[in-house]
Amino acid sequence: MRYFIYVALFMIAFTLYSRSYCHLCDDMLEQLRAYTADCQFSVEVIDVDTDAELVHLYDELVPVLIGKKPGHPPQEICHYFLDQNALKAFFQA
Repeated sequence: MRYFIYVALFMIAFTLYSRSYCHLCDDMLEQLRAYTADCQFSVEVIDVDTDAELVHLYDELVPVLIGKKPGHPPQEICHYFLDQNALKAFFQA
């Protein structure tokens, strides 16, 4: 049990702001999951259409990928398409 708590405290967490009918969103999630072989992280997919404030923030930008490392503020990594260079820089920072 302690092992899982330890891992969760130090794991990178991504939030993918998405919507249900968005093929770009599906593509970004699939490409992001390809990195699980090399890096350990979690991904939460949030449908922006379920919250008016999220629609206001991200409507025309989805998909939007936000990364969060323990002890650091959330950081927007990319939107529309997975930016491989930005993602790699996030992992290495």
